[in-house]
Amino acid sequence: MKVLLVEDDTVHLMILKRIFEKSNDEVVVARNGKEALIQLEFDPTFQIILTDIMMPEMDGIELLKHVRESEETKQIPIIGFTAGDVNYYREKSAGQFSCLVPKPIDFFDLYQLAKSQVA
Repeated sequence: MKVLLVEDDTVHLMILKRIFEKSNDEVVVARNGKEALIQLEFDPTFQIILTDIMMPEMDGIELLKHVRESEETKQIPIIGFTAGDVNYYREKSAGQFSCLVPKPIDFFDLYQLAKSQVA
């Protein structure tokens, strides 16, 4: 599975990356939405995007809007995760996330959720 992981927390990023790489998944990392869009311009063939919501420069909601507006990327499942109010972000995103889950989350559960979205 080819994963775009968008997260500004270094520890969370490292843990999630290792979990996916243990299963031989290809993981590309971006630290905010702007970096993620650059990765998607370079290579729109990701099978899933996992993104934090609250990040500097460009948050996960704005990233979601850009991904859904592009013909090349609009079909990619996107899992959002946040330490904020999940219901607020569900409304703000107009239900366009494939899944939106609260932090803290068990990273292995997030991995299983990602696998279920691609399968």
